[in-house]
Amino acid sequence: MEPITLRTNRLVLSIPTEADADAITAACQDPEIPRWTTVPSPYTRDDAVDFVHLVADWWADNAETVWAVRRDGQLAGMVGLHRIVAHAHGGEAELGYWSAPAHRGAGVMTEASRAVIDWAFAELGLARLSWRAVVGNVASARTARALGFRYEGMLRQCLTSSRGRDDGWVAGLLASDDCTPVEWPVL
Repeated sequence: MEPITLRTNRLVLSIPTEADADAITAACQDPEIPRWTTVPSPYTRDDAVDFVHLVADWWADNAETVWAVRRDGQLAGMVGLHRIVAHAHGGEAELGYWSAPAHRGAGVMTEASRAVIDWAFAELGLARLSWRAVVGNVASARTARALGFRYEGMLRQCLTSSRGRDDGWVAGLLASDDCTPVEWPVL
């Protein structure tokens, strides 16, 4: 599919380009990003350029949709739908995101993710979104909860990265959910 741009009151979400490589590289130097995600560590500019090209391929293959989140013209993070699966009864995908340090705590990822969720349900016709995070990633869990995801449990050693295997929290959001935050036993 062709990449699309999403807009909110404060944000512009569009496909990352090579012009973003330096900002992506700088953001991924923050130890919290490789701690909780699968980005390489150490992270180089070549990694950022490769990522930009990979994102373009994902869009073209209808496999994944990833957006650079921009606030006031600055890269604030990334948000995407991963492992998109079409199905006759409504497809599914996994929501993932990371935030640059300077933009944390301002609701940027919640706002960006809400735009992606609305697009996924309305335009892609998905029936379900999932969210996963390494156990202990409270910031990501708070964002997912604020978006209306329902905590579904902990899967032992379900997440893999260059670190090895990690236990993972999992949550889900259905197109029919009202998105009102509910209690999570881990928060």
